Amino acid sequence: MPMAPSAVVLAGLVIAAAVYCGLDPLGHSPMVKFPGFETYPVELLPWSEFPAVRDPEDRLRGAEVRFLNQVQGPESIAFDPRGRGPYTGVADGRVLFWNGESWVDFAYTSPNRSEICNLNPSLFSYLKNEHICGRPLGLRFDKRTGDLYIADAYFGLLKVGPQGGLAAPLTTGAEGVPFNFTNDLDIDEEGNVYFTDSSTNYQRRNFMQLIFSGEPSGRLLKYNPVTKETIVLHRGLQFPNGVTLSKDGSFLLFCEGSRLRLNRYWLKGEKAGTLDVFAYLPGFPDNVRTNEKGEFWVAIHCRHSTYAHLMADHSKLRKFFLKLPIPVKYHYFMLVGGRLHALIIKYGPNGDLLETLEDKEGKVVKAVSEVEEKDGKLWIGSVLMSFIAVY
Repeated sequence: MPMAPSAVVLAGLVIAAAVYCGLDPLGHSPMVKFPGFETYPVELLPWSEFPAVRDPEDRLRGAEVRFLNQVQGPESIAFDPRGRGPYTGVADGRVLFWNGESWVDFAYTSPNRSEICNLNPSLFSYLKNEHICGRPLGLRFDKRTGDLYIADAYFGLLKVGPQGGLAAPLTTGAEGVPFNFTNDLDIDEEGNVYFTDSSTNYQRRNFMQLIFSGEPSGRLLKYNPVTKETIVLHRGLQFPNGVTLSKDGSFLLFCEGSRLRLNRYWLKGEKAGTLDVFAYLPGFPDNVRTNEKGEFWVAIHCRHSTYAHLMADHSKLRKFFLKLPIPVKYHYFMLVGGRLHALIIKYGPNGDLLETLEDKEGKVVKAVSEVEEKDGKLWIGSVLMSFIAVY
């Protein structure tokens, strides 16, 4: 019995859609530049056990917006040993310094800067040239020397003196494996630098693909300024990023983004060299910073969504969806639950949850990458904002 015309049309549409999805002729798949990509399982808490932390007062809506359109994508914020600043790394590859009256150039990480690194109206327009212009992410001052240490996503771990200028590279790889996405750092009292390399397979300009794949090539590292040696403290991490030392220096905390964890790596005592989970987080963390009391501020890039939880549990399904000709921005919005909003959490030295701040509708602060506490105020930066918020 011959098929009805409508059935023939429907079958043709299904076949055409299957061919289109398989070939992706317009290159809409977020993994089109990574034809051999793989997806990996991401171990998370059961959905019912996720921390149900909320700020019913939406207090971040009361944050003050400063330097609007004067800084683009201020990821990390730092103050020098004399209390001056802030200093921040921006999307065009520079480190800027607020001298009390205006922003001035302080440092840069790329020796190959040119007109392609000039200011652009859109934050995302810098991505294609980041590997040339540099992207300073983590910033930390050595309180003893006044030197600024920089984790640049493309140029590794660098240092620049108190006068600024072109930062000098300190290390660009470990165990014969180059850094591909240097992310954040902290410095102990002896000058040792602890830092993260988020991936050996994906660069920062492909951070969404790194999130989607869940690949476990991230590393926690240590650089010794005396011996110039770089060692791997822990490997097999899924998007490690923010790093901070405890006030007494007995351990360090680092965020493991894909697993939604704040990990603790012990540096001293009988647990030295071991790793445990300090806190399970309600969303994807970025940076973590220690305040003068020894408490920890964690910047949460976005809350965990049911879609993200489903994709974490089913890596094959995730791989199938990532092959479909769906632009990366739509995958991202599904991952974050359809909208951006800022979330900040403070933990005590023993992992007690002390405070939650958020702007649930993203009316003032849509996203947060780092929280630096100074003189009772929180300085809030984000790679997705063109200002610094102060609460």
